[in-house]
Amino acid sequence: MDDILVHKTIDFFQETFGSEPEKIVLSPGRINIIGEHIDYNDGFVLPAAIDKIICFAFEKNNSDTAKIVAIDLNDEFEVYTNEEQNQTDSVWTNYLRGVLNQLKRNGYSVEGFNCVFSSNIPVGSGLSSSAALECGFLYGLNELFNFKIKPIDIALMGQKAEHWVGINCGIMDQFSSVMGLENKVIKIDCRTLEYEYHNANFSDYSLVLFDSNVKHSLFSSAYNTRRKECEEGISIISAYFPEISSFRDCKEEDVWSLKDKMSANVFKRSLFVVKEMNRVKLACDALDDGNIEVLGQLMFSTHEGLSLDYEVSCAELDFLVHTVKEDRSVIGSRLMGGGFGGCTINLIKKGQEERIKQQLSTLYLDKFGIELKIYDVKIGNGTSLYTA
Repeated sequence: MDDILVHKTIDFFQETFGSEPEKIVLSPGRINIIGEHIDYNDGFVLPAAIDKIICFAFEKNNSDTAKIVAIDLNDEFEVYTNEEQNQTDSVWTNYLRGVLNQLKRNGYSVEGFNCVFSSNIPVGSGLSSSAALECGFLYGLNELFNFKIKPIDIALMGQKAEHWVGINCGIMDQFSSVMGLENKVIKIDCRTLEYEYHNANFSDYSLVLFDSNVKHSLFSSAYNTRRKECEEGISIISAYFPEISSFRDCKEEDVWSLKDKMSANVFKRSLFVVKEMNRVKLACDALDDGNIEVLGQLMFSTHEGLSLDYEVSCAELDFLVHTVKEDRSVIGSRLMGGGFGGCTINLIKKGQEERIKQQLSTLYLDKFGIELKIYDVKIGNGTSLYTA
């Protein structure tokens, strides 16, 4: 699939600009095995890059303008590369304008260039296509102009570009897109950005994403509301336990002891965050021990917390998880991403995938009248240069 996408992108570039691209960049989407909604709470997360990518082709054009073409959208735009960028009604362009702003604000002078890109990352499915777009674009400019920006700084600048667009995301998406390794998950300390790799030996299981094919409009407002509720929760905890400045230093009993000091929602959000941080640690132990079934049970527990305590699930996602939980061939399942739609991530015993897919697709269509989208994914490398 990657080779098909790469050749499509190169061919389009040649037809558009009449020349060979100087740099080809592959920038992946990501999954998160466990550790949801805790990247912005100074916690630990456990993501991985996947084999769904955006392919970029770049060349210098010896001018002061950039021409950027989105093949899949049949759209393009031009900008002066070193002027301050402003947001426009064309949302996809704003992510790239945000990257150009980050380069300018960090003292990098960008010459004119041509760029085209195409993707096989399903948009709106919780696989962080926006992080792949920002980081792949920045990675390509870094290579094209030899800026010598470090990979972690590419991730941080990508995050700031997304903040500029208006999504107050944590660091997980950009970090895992840039720093991923094949068959490894990354345990990221979202407070210090220290990280370590753990083997993801899923040899007896397949990673399958079931896309609910819905995206409820609650997401954007609810995401920011959850962040505020978490900030209120840790503020209350710190007032009574001055030695605690972050949920990562907090125990479940600390939250329970302050239940009557918090609103019902703030209590539930705080309790979920503390529990989820502990689940990440247990998941790393399970991976290190090769105990994938324990990992699967932790995934089910995470979904329950996301649904009941963090309240970011929806009827469609709950149905997908609760249905597969009844099948012994599915050892773990949960919603993945911000919630209110998007995908569930599932660990399915090899040899049972097609049966599960067919059964679940039929049940989901009968229940909601919606076609289920299905993506088989493998854990792959982070953003990189393509070499034929």
